Amino acid sequence: MTVASIALPRILKIGGGASQQLAEVLGSLGVSRPLVVTDSFLAGQGMVERLLDGLRAAGVSARVFTETVPDPTVASIEAGLAFLKEGDHDCVVGFGGGSPLDSAKAIAMLAVHGGVMADYKVPHVQDAPGLPVIAIPTTAGTGSEATRFTIVTDGETDEKMLCAGLAYLPVAALVDYELTLGKPRRLTADTGIDSLTHAIEAYVSRKANPFSDGMALSAMRLIAPNIRRVCADPDDRPAREAMMLGAMQGGIAFSNSSVALVHGMSRPIGAHFHVPHGLSNAMLLPAVTAWSAPAAMIRYADCARAMGVAEEGEGDQSAVARLLEELSVLNRDLDVPSPAAWGIDEARWNNLVPLMCTQALASGSPANNPRVPGEAEMAALYARVWEGA
Repeated sequence: MTVASIALPRILKIGGGASQQLAEVLGSLGVSRPLVVTDSFLAGQGMVERLLDGLRAAGVSARVFTETVPDPTVASIEAGLAFLKEGDHDCVVGFGGGSPLDSAKAIAMLAVHGGVMADYKVPHVQDAPGLPVIAIPTTAGTGSEATRFTIVTDGETDEKMLCAGLAYLPVAALVDYELTLGKPRRLTADTGIDSLTHAIEAYVSRKANPFSDGMALSAMRLIAPNIRRVCADPDDRPAREAMMLGAMQGGIAFSNSSVALVHGMSRPIGAHFHVPHGLSNAMLLPAVTAWSAPAAMIRYADCARAMGVAEEGEGDQSAVARLLEELSVLNRDLDVPSPAAWGIDEARWNNLVPLMCTQALASGSPANNPRVPGEAEMAALYARVWEGA
């Protein structure tokens, strides 16, 4: 009998206005000297200031690090760590999309354990805690507020290093969909498909379990009918709320199961060509799902039913065909480009495919896929994805 190992944030606050309960949550955790890790865009939009106003009203003073970058790098994490050490902080608040949240996790871990991020990449597992992390996501995408992972890019090798362990699991997450209102269409689409990919991969993963299955199916039921709605109307509150909850549940699902081949192949695309993570997932999802489906027809059929694209009584083969069609149509509806259309140089892409395959395998994610590829099969998938097939 296999025992599933489940880990969740100690405190989850979910709903409109949840982010305004930060001071209360800090008090319940017994911490009072936060470093807020965010980015310059959110600081410039006034969102960080509103968060700080709530802290000041409760008598809590915070310092703010705004120099995170879209894909956290070793250098950006070291800059954040140096900033933290200039103050007397007992916790780290991550405020933003996946990059500020991942940055907060890495900074908080290194603050206690030292060393450099390369020391902590998989297969190393870092369970011993760093400083407490409180995560406040501002996108409905990565689910990082509820996961035991962070990703940091090695600027010298262009490798996205996957770092795993309970040290990266926030102790609290404030999931406030109102923070996503008005977000741009491209960001909304990319983060939404990222969430959907988390849910699908968690469900078909070889590490899936009954707990992660429930979260993954619920996430798909929330995301699939609402992703087009939020892209069409950025202020659709019910759809935004559903997407935010779905993103969190997708994060919980893969954190307690795993991601698989899409994410394994996606990280090198992001590292070498600076494609946003959700967008590189979207580029890969239809082709990788089509290649993987024969090894897990029942599971992928369940995904189709949860997403509402197949009837409950429909046969598995027909349901999977509908799923593959929907993933392609969704990419078209949300204007997901191929790598070629995105502007990547074909010669550089082809030259890097062998290294991307090696890096994808080294991350461990492809081994969790229902159908496990070798490097030649991954290279063929990269070739198929190049033209948007």
